Amino acid sequence: MECTKCNENGRTIDPAVQELFKKAADEGIDTAWDRYEQQKPQCGFGELGLCCRNCLQGPCRINPFGEPKTGVCGADADLIVARNLLRSVTGGTASHTDHAYSAVQLLRLMTEGKAEYPLKGAGKIAGVAAKLGIDTKGKKDEEVAREIALTALADFGNYSDAPMKWLTATAPAERVDVWGKLGILPRNPDREIRRAMHATAMGVDGSPMNLLLACLKSGLIDGYAGLHLGTDIQDIIFGIPAPVKTEANMGVLDKNKINIIVHGHMPEVSEKVVEWADKLSAEAKAAGAEGINIAGICCSGNEVLMRHGVPLAGNFLSQELAVITGAVDAMVVDVQCFMPAITKVASCYHTRIITTQGIAQLPDAEHIPIEPEHADEGAQKIIRLAIEAYKKRDAAKVSIPRHKSEAWGGFSVEAIVGALSKVDAANPLKPLVDNIVNGNIKGAVGVVGCNNVKTTQDAFHVELIKELLANDVLVVATGCSAQALAKYGFLCPEGAQKYAGKGLLAVLTAVGEAAGLGGPLPPVLHMGSCVDNSRIGDLVGALAAYLKVPIKDLPVVASAPELQHEKAISIGVWAVALGLMTHIGLPPPVLGSPLVSKVLTADIEGITGGKFYVEGDAHKAAQGILAHIMQKRKGLGL
Repeated sequence: MECTKCNENGRTIDPAVQELFKKAADEGIDTAWDRYEQQKPQCGFGELGLCCRNCLQGPCRINPFGEPKTGVCGADADLIVARNLLRSVTGGTASHTDHAYSAVQLLRLMTEGKAEYPLKGAGKIAGVAAKLGIDTKGKKDEEVAREIALTALADFGNYSDAPMKWLTATAPAERVDVWGKLGILPRNPDREIRRAMHATAMGVDGSPMNLLLACLKSGLIDGYAGLHLGTDIQDIIFGIPAPVKTEANMGVLDKNKINIIVHGHMPEVSEKVVEWADKLSAEAKAAGAEGINIAGICCSGNEVLMRHGVPLAGNFLSQELAVITGAVDAMVVDVQCFMPAITKVASCYHTRIITTQGIAQLPDAEHIPIEPEHADEGAQKIIRLAIEAYKKRDAAKVSIPRHKSEAWGGFSVEAIVGALSKVDAANPLKPLVDNIVNGNIKGAVGVVGCNNVKTTQDAFHVELIKELLANDVLVVATGCSAQALAKYGFLCPEGAQKYAGKGLLAVLTAVGEAAGLGGPLPPVLHMGSCVDNSRIGDLVGALAAYLKVPIKDLPVVASAPELQHEKAISIGVWAVALGLMTHIGLPPPVLGSPLVSKVLTADIEGITGGKFYVEGDAHKAAQGILAHIMQKRKGLGL
């Protein structure tokens, strides 16, 4: 069977994935791209957000060019689109919040001696405790960590009308005041998620504007009960990330070793896999392998990259292709972003797909629970299952693309401030601000988010960031966007010489040499996983506080070039609530409502200071972002 689409520009720019497309075609294996073709034409009503299935009188749809203008209940296009958007934002919020809640419960169990995890992030405890107003004097780290966990859990049990403590403790005071006046400060996260689902049920909230305000509230829950809470607690449990060197792309797989991929978002799983892979390496060698090689996909990969230097095999759309190498002995998944199709692909090889969470199981996968009280037992079973799978590997089916790039990760806020302190120990942010003022750095962009099969994999990330760097824009990245940029050399020091403009390069070089790197920092700083977008928020908040201006006045932009998950929408809403212009490369399903579209891209700027900017062309998006940055610089008198 001849592969006619392997190198089509519409699929990917990743040469490793292009190689594996041909192997997939030769072996008769469908991938996400093939299934996307089979879906065409996709539902036009759904793409515009004009389909409603919220009661059993439907599904109803609105015809943007004629009749019907309302559903059976009388809901028009504006109402249907606003309800659908709130449900989508709330879905993303629920995903991040449940992730964070699991981390909090793990910390609580650790402080009770009931979880098989050591406390590695003592350096984070004092800072988090100070924000929450917890007294640390004379207390052991475990005692303070327990109080932190209980404070977080109290937010989930809040039955009063007081806002979430984690939000009021970590968000900029100016923003809290804005949100309070809008009436969107969330209380108990679970209660607000429940109310959002209730509000969007048939016969409840009929006001599109009220529903859009509820979207902002849901975005705040994501930002503070999901992102900030998750990052803070995970840093306390697993340690604060620090810069670490690794590699990215399929070439990190090793035909002579047992290859285990960690995939998903929960570091409590991937940390244990990394730990026991090292402890059981002798068993791997006894089975004929040279050792055990751990590689990551999606945010579980980002988590262990930041803390252990584990290499990245790829990002979201590469997950099936990793299995198609024939060299992956086990893929361990936890929650979020793994495709149900992965078990079907794995059935063509010896690869074992292992699920670890009760909420996220797959037919035909092996389920090995990773529970706090028995995590070591589960992790050992996973490693030994991978060793057994390795013995069945068919060498004739193994084909590993040789493509890989050097990448540096682990740039937490603490690490960035630490590097800047080598330039000015007394005032670490001053060198950064001084270089923004003098124009060496025009502004900053946080690029985040997913792959989307509707775009050319990685191309938007690469072309957008290439142009921004050339124009002296500082770039930080998280999630699958960071992994995309890692594959093409944006996350290594050599990339600074290749991509950074003259002014930006001077700054990256000065800070890198002061930090002892012997050269520049990478032109894009990898700040972590999806929940670690909170690190970007903290860095932006620190800059605003230093300059004594609201976040909305900063020359800073957020961007999600290839968003695909509901989580990306909820993160974007949080960024807009912070006051940031937020670029997205594909529109969410809202275009069927002129009202909702106008509010999100224009009117909301007068409410929060932020707005969505939709542009699907990388060059035009870069120019729009640069124009916004220059406008903000002018507003600051720069």
